[in-house]
Amino acid sequence: MNHFVSKNGELFCEQVAVAGIAREVGTPFYLYSKATLIRHFQAFDSAFAGIDHLTCFAVKACSNIAILNLFAGLGGGADIVSGGELYRALAAGVDPQRIIYSGVGKTEQELHYALEAGILLFNVESAQELARLQEVAADKGVKAPVSFRVNPDVDPQTHAYISTGLAKNKFGIPIDEAFDLYVQATGMENIEVKGVSCHIGSQLTLISPFIESLRKVKTFVERLAAKGIGIDFIDLGGGVGITYDEEQPPHPRDYAAAIMKELQGFTATLILEPGRVIVGNAGILVTEVQYTKSNRRTGMKSDQDAGLVKKFVVVDAAMNDLARPSLYGAYHAIVPVVEEKGAGREVVDIVGPICETGDFLARDRELPRVEQGDLLAVMSAGAYGFSMSSNYNSRPRVAEVLVDGSHYAIIRRRETFESLIEGETIPSGAEE
Repeated sequence: MNHFVSKNGELFCEQVAVAGIAREVGTPFYLYSKATLIRHFQAFDSAFAGIDHLTCFAVKACSNIAILNLFAGLGGGADIVSGGELYRALAAGVDPQRIIYSGVGKTEQELHYALEAGILLFNVESAQELARLQEVAADKGVKAPVSFRVNPDVDPQTHAYISTGLAKNKFGIPIDEAFDLYVQATGMENIEVKGVSCHIGSQLTLISPFIESLRKVKTFVERLAAKGIGIDFIDLGGGVGITYDEEQPPHPRDYAAAIMKELQGFTATLILEPGRVIVGNAGILVTEVQYTKSNRRTGMKSDQDAGLVKKFVVVDAAMNDLARPSLYGAYHAIVPVVEEKGAGREVVDIVGPICETGDFLARDRELPRVEQGDLLAVMSAGAYGFSMSSNYNSRPRVAEVLVDGSHYAIIRRRETFESLIEGETIPSGAEE
């Protein structure tokens, strides 16, 4: 459930009219519902109330510090994948002992930073990373707490780009090879083995791949125990999907029940890394129609196709603002912010102003007829929306707005042309 509702044909976020925010803030902008964020976090976290667990929100999904601060206040931690995400989490007030650091390419500087911050765990993903972490920890005179991210070679049955648990993916250590690395790590003076980590992908709509990977992890943990290597944490990652179109992902309570059933008899603390399932349907992208146009097809081989018209709705949001449709071919529902009664319907491509044919938000989509100046809402855009946005075509990144009941706050100002060139310089002596 989310708190974006239509009242008499007008879209509201909680108690605030979306069109009213657009008039004040301008378009495009991302809009989040605080009530939805809270509801989704609590629904996920409370589903695991029966066991010792820690819910670490995946910062990469939606990294605004206002949202991270909200989850921290609800008892959440953070799953990070870069030094920048660590900085954000700390700035948002996340307890370092609730931060876990994943990612295949941690730099020496990032390892130093995370050790200084005193995070809970490093999810180590290679033998070379382990060796580097040992050196950095020795240099600082501390012990680095580690899990190893094992790759269980399980097909998550999701988009290839967001599959992370197959042998052909770059993530983790093959589970058959990880045992020797655990043994090696226990003999390192500045490494403290604390857990096992596993994350198989994103936007999963079935529980079975989670259970398959968990069973492999359980067998692996039992093998470690037989060697005298105790495990305090089992990190199962995230990946539970949401409904964008016709998907039917598992409810968090069903997902949790299946996981907890498999973990009966295990005393390790369970770590979870939800992202999309918390924020995906808690945010939308609001955009304004700039132009409508039609291109008539000519020179078609078939008389049936000759003369057909391709219709376009050109909006002020683009692939740099929301990359998922162009990058993954992803579907996002798109609705008028204010729907006119009796408006006809037509099939259109909704496209942005970027100089790429791949710049689209929807293709061949049937929508109510819209006109120049109308507002459209791109739904289910809270996850991997703003966090994946860029300045391509020198477009300033958009504002982010958070609604709380009958009030709203701008939680990230729209960038300016001036901000686009901050940090850039023209070398002295260059030709004028």
